[in-house]
This record gives sequence, C-alpha cells and structure tokens, in this order.
Amino acid sequence: MLYDCRSPADRDRGIAAAIEAVKNGELVVLPTDTVYGIGADAFTPYAVKALLDAKGRGRQMPPPVLIGSRQTLDGLVFSLPREARDLVEAFWPGALTIVIEHSPSLQWDLGDKTGTVAVRMPLHPVALEVLRETGPMAVSSANKTGQPSALTAEEARDQLGYSVRAYLEAGPCPDPVPSTIVDLTGEVPQVLRQGAIPLEKLRDVVPDIVEGV
Repeated sequence: MLYDCRSPADRDRGIAAAIEAVKNGELVVLPTDTVYGIGADAFTPYAVKALLDAKGRGRQMPPPVLIGSRQTLDGLVFSLPREARDLVEAFWPGALTIVIEHSPSLQWDLGDKTGTVAVRMPLHPVALEVLRETGPMAVSSANKTGQPSALTAEEARDQLGYSVRAYLEAGPCPDPVPSTIVDLTGEVPQVLRQGAIPLEKLRDVVPDIVEGV
C-alpha cells in the first residue's frame, strides 16, 4: 500500500505501517536524502534475501545499512577508526556512506562479503522516524537491478510491485545524487564512489583520504 507522507494523517499511518512491516520481516520503500530505498530489517536473514530477490540481485552485493542515530553506529562496531568518527561528525546525517569492520558478534547475514558493512545515517525526517523505531535496516535503491533509480515511491511501486508491503511517498527526490562511499577498513581512507559529497570536502576533515582506483 502507498501512503502519502505529505499528508500528516497519511504520514502517521504510513510510518506506523512501515515500522510494523519491518518488524514482521517484510519490505518497505522509504524516501532518503538521495534516492528512494527498499529496506528490510538488517537482522532478519529471510527479509534481506527478499530484498535482494525483489531487486534481482545476488548475495555478492550486500546492501548497505541505514541507521537512525550516530549512537547506533557504536553498537555495530568493535572499534571505530578516528577518521570514521571525524567524517561522521562532519557529514551525518547526510549523503556519506562509510565502510567499516562490523562487530563479529552481530547476528546478521547481509550477503557473501563478511566482516565489513557499509553504513549511513540519512538526512530525511521520514526515514529517520522509521529507523529510530526499527533499528538498523538493510536498504538499497528502490529499483530493479539495471533499471533507473526511483525518484518517487510511485516509481518504485511500478518496478517492485507487490514484493513491498508499504510504500512511503514524500514527493520527488530534491537532489537524486548517490551518497559518497568511503572505505575505512584499510590503513588509508579510500573513496570507493564519488557522490554527493566531493573529495575536497572530505579532505577538509581527513586530509590523507585518497581516490579509489
């Protein structure tokens, strides 16, 4: 079902329906500050599998994880590099995804690449409201693999159909540029994908960051 979150009453119903769906292991589509995302509970393996199946994607490309607060990040890692903390302080919530080593005790299965996870805190009130109730969610762009990213929930519904329980519509994405991805698992921070946050701004915070090959 599609809920128009531009209407206060529909927004409340939609957010409640999305939270319930995620807790039940179902899929939702929600707006972010980049493009619309399809999401599932990160700690429910069959829900993550359903997400990958809905997109037509294999386990070799694990979805990123979205979180609703900076404090949640501390629960996902054993230790966080200083550069990661500096970048998070500067750019979260926002269009920065960081790749870090997750705590080995976490009971999740995001795909074939184990030991690391891509994490982001989005700058969108609807997404944050859902995430603060559900906890970490596996979220990927709300489109079939190889198809254009959805810029509205309605566009996402055209591609994903009944595989998703709740669609949260908040209007067209104002700035549909993907997040910048920085890998912080090596000795030197490395930009894996150029995105909404330019390299120069990253270097203002972490001067030794390098571009990926």
